[in-house]
Amino acid sequence: MAFTELGVWGFNEKYVTGQYIFNLPVEEVLFFICIPYACLFTYFVFNQLIERDYFFPHHELISSALIIVSLILGIYFMERAYTSVTFLLTGFFLAYHMLKVRPRYMGRFYFSYLVLLVPFLIVNGTLTGAFTDEPVVWYNNNENTGVRIMTIPVEDIFYGMMMVLIPLFLADELERRFENKKRLRKQGQV
Repeated sequence: MAFTELGVWGFNEKYVTGQYIFNLPVEEVLFFICIPYACLFTYFVFNQLIERDYFFPHHELISSALIIVSLILGIYFMERAYTSVTFLLTGFFLAYHMLKVRPRYMGRFYFSYLVLLVPFLIVNGTLTGAFTDEPVVWYNNNENTGVRIMTIPVEDIFYGMMMVLIPLFLADELERRFENKKRLRKQGQV
């Protein structure tokens, strides 16, 4: 909402219904519900279908590299709102994950996210004008690096990563709390 208000990005009225929740088109609000849910569902489906955690042996190296790159870019582009906020939040959240949470799911997360990048590029490419005369969502290049993959700001790759990782973290946290309560009940402590 803040980025829309500040003109960091906006929405082409030609492609939205005109129904708004605060300053966001209802389509954008639904996007923030549907896309993380679908990505989380995909992650859990992959866990059931693919036994091996291919990236587990490398997840700390991948996280470390992403943390360093994110923090450097976030600081370097501090005057660009979308770039700095996206990269700094990604870097700090990954660092928190690596140093405090230390989850066992990061290898599987990275594998799932790589696969999810294919539909992400198609859908986000469509939204940013790769296949339409005008973009559905426009970005103010004064607030990002201006580096694009097709028509997609490179920041969206990291922003998308957080849209998947945050719900995964919350789902894992809720599952651990539920299992802990269940264990305590079995032991007669609750």
